[in-house]
Amino acid sequence: MGFIGSGLGLAVFFGLFIVFKWINILNEYERGVIFRLGRVLDEAKGPGFVFVFWPLDRMVKISLRTVVHDIPPQDVITRDNVSVKVNAVVYFRVMNPVKSVIEVENYVYATSQLAQTTLRAVLGEVELDDLLSKREDVNVRLQEIIDQHSDPWGVKVSMVEVKHVDLPPDMQRAIAKQAEAEREKRAKIIHAGGELEASKKLAEAADVMSMNSVTIQLRYLQTLTEISTENASTIVFPVPISMLEALFGDKRDS
Repeated sequence: MGFIGSGLGLAVFFGLFIVFKWINILNEYERGVIFRLGRVLDEAKGPGFVFVFWPLDRMVKISLRTVVHDIPPQDVITRDNVSVKVNAVVYFRVMNPVKSVIEVENYVYATSQLAQTTLRAVLGEVELDDLLSKREDVNVRLQEIIDQHSDPWGVKVSMVEVKHVDLPPDMQRAIAKQAEAEREKRAKIIHAGGELEASKKLAEAADVMSMNSVTIQLRYLQTLTEISTENASTIVFPVPISMLEALFGDKRDS
């Protein structure tokens, strides 16, 4: 009886073990690639309950969530022979679980290595000014190239972002001087534009005043008033003859 009881217990334990190996629960973001006698089934299974008839079947779980992978700093020589250190971040996810298992050994590692080599290759064809000022165009180009090469693996690269560009100290000083020169240039252009606009207004005022001598006389008197209110001192102010003629002209006529 003891031998039969132990055998029955062993059979129950083995039966439960088989049942638990057969029944698998996959989350909403997971898919299972099932191999039956070494051959993969047509499509991935899940989510929910997935039956795997072990030991004939073997299942590999694949996550469909977006992977955010940090590309370590890479030493890059730009097109204009400037040595910089650049790091980036790549966003990708599995679109075809079957391909991600049978076409590549480790899709995360493969995508990481592909992103590193592509980063060095693309930035080597870009000048430093474009890398700093047209980073969005560089990101789009990186994303297109990496996505094109990872597509056979069933991996979709949605975005690549260059995070940081580490410049040599001498290049940082050169860029700072260039930015300062550019600001001075804009300031001089704005100042010259203001002088030109003021000269045009003065020319227009002179044309208007030349049409009527009374306006010139009023302007002289206004200037004299402004000077007298600012400083309590003796002022020698030239009076045009035309003003005197305008004042005494009526007496000579009489």
